[in-house]
Amino acid sequence: MRIVVLASGRGSNLRALLDAEQAGQLGGAHVAAVFSDRAASGALAIAHAAGRDAVALAPAHFPSRPAFDAALFDHVLAAAPDLIVCAGYMRVLCADAVARARGRMINIHPSLLPLYPGLKPHARALAAGDAEHGASVHRVVPEVDAGAVLSQVRVPILPGDDADTLAARLLPREHALLVTTVRAVAEGQLTLGPDALAWRGNPLHAPLSLKGDDRLEEAAG
Repeated sequence: MRIVVLASGRGSNLRALLDAEQAGQLGGAHVAAVFSDRAASGALAIAHAAGRDAVALAPAHFPSRPAFDAALFDHVLAAAPDLIVCAGYMRVLCADAVARARGRMINIHPSLLPLYPGLKPHARALAAGDAEHGASVHRVVPEVDAGAVLSQVRVPILPGDDADTLAARLLPREHALLVTTVRAVAEGQLTLGPDALAWRGNPLHAPLSLKGDDRLEEAAG
């Protein structure tokens, strides 16, 4: 399975995927290329260091968001991806770009969707007084963080937490969730059909849950 990653920031989820690939823990999947909207992103530096194709396109060089997305996905699709992973990609993709991906694109978001789509999910979970927080891997649709959720991981919110401590506690579990979910797709356990998701051949009606031993399990009931 060929994976293309879209990333804007430091690239920690990309590094987790590359580390898992190197360790033989990504189900035979290969990160083929990385694309970013920021030339100075840490993700591109990580990709270059790993010897992967890495390209940045500047949105300011295009007359509109659809024009930028069209150029970006010309590059993405030229890399012949089986799966496109948005891993800290901070731009909302237009409907035409999503359609060109044909159901092959997923995103990881640091909240228990549908709670707290968009920005500052850690602070919003704390402000709501939640007892737990987490991360979700979901299909990409044109609406922000609104696609069907494939898998989730949960962490407790502890007394005295602020957004930074909560984010730091979640991050390693977020990495594990992305790696385990991508491996499940690569191994054919989790399938992303054009209209429906399936887990081990059966329709997936609720997000899979990542357990402490990094196994994905179906929701109870």
